[in-house]
Amino acid sequence: MVISVSLCGCNSDQTYAGNTQPNIILIVSEDHGQDLGSYGNQIVTTPHIDSLAANGVMFLNAYTTYSVCSPSRGSILTGLFPHQNGQIGLATHGFEMYKAFENIPSFLKERGYRTGCLGKLHINPESAFPFVFHEIESSNFAKEKMKNYAIKASEFIKSGAEQPFFLMVNFPDAHFPLLRKVEGLPTIEVTGDDVLGTLPFVGADTERLRGLTADYFSQINRLDESIGMLLDSINATGKAENTLIIYLSDHGAQFSRGKTTNYEAGLKIPLILTWPEGLSGGKVIGDQMVSVIDIFPTIIDAVSAQPSRELPGRSLIKIADGQLTGHEYIYAGGMIGTAKYFYPRRSVRGSRYKLIHNLFSGEPDPYFPVYTDHIYPTVLSGTSREEIASLAVELKDVYDRWENPPVYELYDLENDPWEFNNLADDPNHQEDLERLKTVLNDWRVNTSDPFMDSVNFNKIRAEVDSINKYYPDHSYQKDTAFHWEYPDYFGDYVLNTK
Repeated sequence: MVISVSLCGCNSDQTYAGNTQPNIILIVSEDHGQDLGSYGNQIVTTPHIDSLAANGVMFLNAYTTYSVCSPSRGSILTGLFPHQNGQIGLATHGFEMYKAFENIPSFLKERGYRTGCLGKLHINPESAFPFVFHEIESSNFAKEKMKNYAIKASEFIKSGAEQPFFLMVNFPDAHFPLLRKVEGLPTIEVTGDDVLGTLPFVGADTERLRGLTADYFSQINRLDESIGMLLDSINATGKAENTLIIYLSDHGAQFSRGKTTNYEAGLKIPLILTWPEGLSGGKVIGDQMVSVIDIFPTIIDAVSAQPSRELPGRSLIKIADGQLTGHEYIYAGGMIGTAKYFYPRRSVRGSRYKLIHNLFSGEPDPYFPVYTDHIYPTVLSGTSREEIASLAVELKDVYDRWENPPVYELYDLENDPWEFNNLADDPNHQEDLERLKTVLNDWRVNTSDPFMDSVNFNKIRAEVDSINKYYPDHSYQKDTAFHWEYPDYFGDYVLNTK
């Protein structure tokens, strides 16, 4: 099997909390990067998340595998890259895993855990994830009745007596639409006057974008207050001491050059662990790179299971304790997540340099006008064409590169953290380019990336073209008979390639 990188560091003889298996709460928020007080943002008000960081372990270089919801969440729960498990696009657009891979809830259920989920799951097939308790199943993008997450969490925790539990809590903030205040939350709002500039990776800075940034920050404030209510409900149960809490966002913010891209703003996320009985608190891990593929191995490590699984991740607990190092390279896939906006790319970053390989180079990125032309009323955060036209020439080039990507993009993240200056054609960086091209190619081979095979590549292009011809504007979502064919031919390739 190509899904065969050994799980590092799990020791079946190790018990972190005496003889008692820990409870586990996995908190996943939506569509925001490291815009939190604990990560240095001084405009937002996030005391509850900051408290998790102060009492736990905060990772400064944490990444998702894909800057769209379903593929990222598939990696979180299975420990596999999207092209390894098949969840390469949005579940609401019919994308699905090749099979029912082992995952966090199935693994824990077999070991006597009660498994619960609050909020959306957004991975297909949902039957692969054996949650015995699933409430507030909608996405709740209206951001209503946020206190219900805490109420339902308490209900779930109290209903299981002494049985250990796993609860995944999926909050809707800071997903669009940008709603500054709903039902009195957040109690602390951010206004355009509070924002001195737009998000740095955007490049443009206008009054309109500052107002939208303020709304985004207000959503983060509401997220923090929602997490505060959840933590209060957990503390009230008396089970907080032996509860491992893992908090992260699924991917970056939906502003230009963020969500749906392979730029840092789309892939870099907050990641915090707290566990009073199992982890020393107050640690900031800034010299190690970690990924969402490390969440499942961490949970395996925490419950002291046999290290028999073959996964590409490693235990964050052992990284925090200094028993393991993080990843030398961080990898990500990407295809934007729907048939209409299909545009595959792959990326790898090391300690300093980042390489993006655009597999459809020569064709414009189809999602670019969603941002610039505000095609959808809920996505107004993109830099408009008028705003782009007012930028300096260097920043206009940045947007042109996003709209019309070259085959390769190479960035020096030490000197250019927001990836404005492409070095792929710079003679002084050809050695870095070739090194990362080799590293990325080796990863794609070792993980059986189906796009490495020309037959698969042509099949998926033909399938996407056919879908877009017969189901314009995503109308396949209303066709109950619609089904993607790629899980069969991609799945055969991934699962049978040695």
